[in-house]
Amino acid sequence: MRSLISAAVAAALALSPAAAGAAETVIKFSHVVAENTPKGKAAQRFKELVAQRLAGTVRVDIFPNAKLMDDENVVEGLRQGSVQIAAPSLSLLEPYSKAYQVFDLPFLFGSTEALDRFQKGPAGGQLLGAMRGAGIEGLCFIHNGMKQLSADTPLRVPGDARDRKFRIQPSSVLVAQFEALGAVPVKAPFTKVFHMLQAKAVDGQENTWSNIYSQRFYEVQPYITETNHGSLEYVFIVASDFWSQFPEGVRSDLTSAANEACAYGNSIAAELNAAARQKIIASGYSQVIQLTPEQRGRWVEVMKPVWAKFESDIGKPILEAAIAANGAS
Repeated sequence: MRSLISAAVAAALALSPAAAGAAETVIKFSHVVAENTPKGKAAQRFKELVAQRLAGTVRVDIFPNAKLMDDENVVEGLRQGSVQIAAPSLSLLEPYSKAYQVFDLPFLFGSTEALDRFQKGPAGGQLLGAMRGAGIEGLCFIHNGMKQLSADTPLRVPGDARDRKFRIQPSSVLVAQFEALGAVPVKAPFTKVFHMLQAKAVDGQENTWSNIYSQRFYEVQPYITETNHGSLEYVFIVASDFWSQFPEGVRSDLTSAANEACAYGNSIAAELNAAARQKIIASGYSQVIQLTPEQRGRWVEVMKPVWAKFESDIGKPILEAAIAANGAS
């Protein structure tokens, strides 16, 4: 595998500033969401910062909405040199480190502020490096926002989800989460969700307001329950060999640009999600259901036992750090 990565890096850097001729290196940045989402805007900011600081040396081309490849294939794309930077959902990285499962635990992170504290602490640094054994380097985390539940029937109490089919990302935690509700989890790529909802192949899904709006899920889901039961998180990743072959100064500039881009995306995530929520309400397509404290407590009661099932895989220190970051118990 290392030889495959090295071959891909050699091809990708054949025209790099480090090579003879000092031609511009093109970095292909692939992601699956719309440009008007936190991740989409963070990717654009990264491109702008690189253009400002490394003009003529490095250029970033962005491929949103899975125009180049979907997130299920993007790690292999990095290894083969088809793309150079990606920002997949952390749910998709479970095969490389089960510690990433911490981000999918329901009702663990109560706010993006708690996520910031966790991700900027020692546990977050450990998780950025969790894929190094697979030849992948994590650069920075980015929030999309808190997840809501949409469905073709109202969801007010956990029993309303029983026997309903929900699209999920390929995550063991998300499987357990919906099974705890008596629901049927259906794994499927993000790019297929709208058509699955439209065709009634599934009854519902979980996602952030910005994704529900930008992907038009609200047009085919008459009910959205504001659960804030989880957070959708991403990470900027690169092939380690590709990254290491840049001159130190260039790599430092690229790393700084990535960190600033993620910080920018995180700073506007709440605003973008709030705006998307209001647009969905104004559209008249979906009814937004706000839970009473008692109703929300019932969802927590049913779903929180999922934590114990994954504590040994995640690692108790990481789980404890996550709990401490937001005061959860």
